[in-house]
Amino acid sequence: QVQLVESGGGSVQAGGSLRLSCAVSGSKYSARTLSMGWFRRDFGKKREGVAVIDNNDDITYAEAVKGRFTISKDNTKNTLYLKMNSLKPEDSAMYYCAADPYYSSGSPFAVSSGGSDFGYWGQGTQVTVSS
Repeated sequence: QVQLVESGGGSVQAGGSLRLSCAVSGSKYSARTLSMGWFRRDFGKKREGVAVIDNNDDITYAEAVKGRFTISKDNTKNTLYLKMNSLKPEDSAMYYCAADPYYSSGSPFAVSSGGSDFGYWGQGTQVTVSS
């Protein structure tokens, strides 16, 4: 089992910044060996990929967040991060951390598929950006 706990969401004005964290616990797997990513779902919309770092440390971002968001892993803290700058109202959503120890289809597919092959998910953290 892989347990994921997100934190860091909140309400900010457009142009502001937030940093999301996802702590990995309860598993023989560490962040180092997991493919991990951030995904989001807004009310009434389909879940979409935001950024993924796979177990080869290859990174892919959704086009909508390129240049504004940065995904990173601290393997010593077993934690995944998402730094979000220049936030826009359209970034408002529930953000989910996901992971999988066996995922092998590459970070681009994980983003485009909305994490369909990821087996472990956190409970989500809400991000609200006001104009």
